[in-house]
Amino acid sequence: MIKRTIFITRPCRLNTSNEQLIIKYNHLKGYEDEADKSIPIEDIAIVMLENQQISLTHPVLNKLIEYNVAVVSCNKQLHPTGMMLNLDGSSVQSERFRVQIEVSEPLKKQLWQQTVMAKINNQAHVLEEWNVETAYLTKIANNIKSGDKENGEAMAAVYYWQRLFPPTWNFYRKREGIPPNNLLNYGYAILRAATARSLVGSGLLPTFGIFHRNRYNAYCLADDIMEPYRPFIDSVIREIIHSTSEVETLSIDIKSKLLNTMSMDVFIDGKKSPLLVALQRTTASLANCYLGNQRRILYPTFA
Repeated sequence: MIKRTIFITRPCRLNTSNEQLIIKYNHLKGYEDEADKSIPIEDIAIVMLENQQISLTHPVLNKLIEYNVAVVSCNKQLHPTGMMLNLDGSSVQSERFRVQIEVSEPLKKQLWQQTVMAKINNQAHVLEEWNVETAYLTKIANNIKSGDKENGEAMAAVYYWQRLFPPTWNFYRKREGIPPNNLLNYGYAILRAATARSLVGSGLLPTFGIFHRNRYNAYCLADDIMEPYRPFIDSVIREIIHSTSEVETLSIDIKSKLLNTMSMDVFIDGKKSPLLVALQRTTASLANCYLGNQRRILYPTFA
């Protein structure tokens, strides 16, 4: 079953009843006649809380987390600022925490090599869709060494970001930079939440990364594993700016398109799959790599 990503933009009160998330408006002035909305919690993967007047109780949070729903809080600028995850998402969690912490450096370097290669190949596909020459990216991907010690990821990124958007946009990838950086930030935040959720579901701690090691980052492993998935977000944003230049603000339509990336079709291990399901296969394969059952992470390609 494809899980849903829900974003809540209006003032409301969240309750739960009979394993449903209930969105209530009738206590708010001007919304008294608004009908309650009900969503089965088992159908939800991520909840984005985007309004400062959303109220919910601790039991509501507990119920969402019980179902391994990632709850993401946003600030007044609609930028995601925090996330709550299930800390008991797998029956074999203790065993997998142990092997994850004890994983050898050579294996981590091999896994990072695979990750960077998959990311660059997916970046090349995005550029190909817009008739951009990709031989340079293909060459880099084919020559990535263990641990990416020559930093091919960074070289590929320079080429990629210079060519992904039309020259008239004068684009420079920077978190606080000009649009469509805002779209990229929002799309990546959704992807990060989905990746962290899948890692927990596979019995892994999102904190201990393969490559990322920032001592202040609680989601280093999520940031590692989402890398080959970023181009799927990029491709949707490239389509958005092809149809409109009005991207200064995140409209409902734009947010819907970015949320829908979680259900877009990708290929993984030779089979078509929704992206959110592919993430679950990726994190399960990573756990098997840690356990010594396989040597390669399963990463998606474009369908």
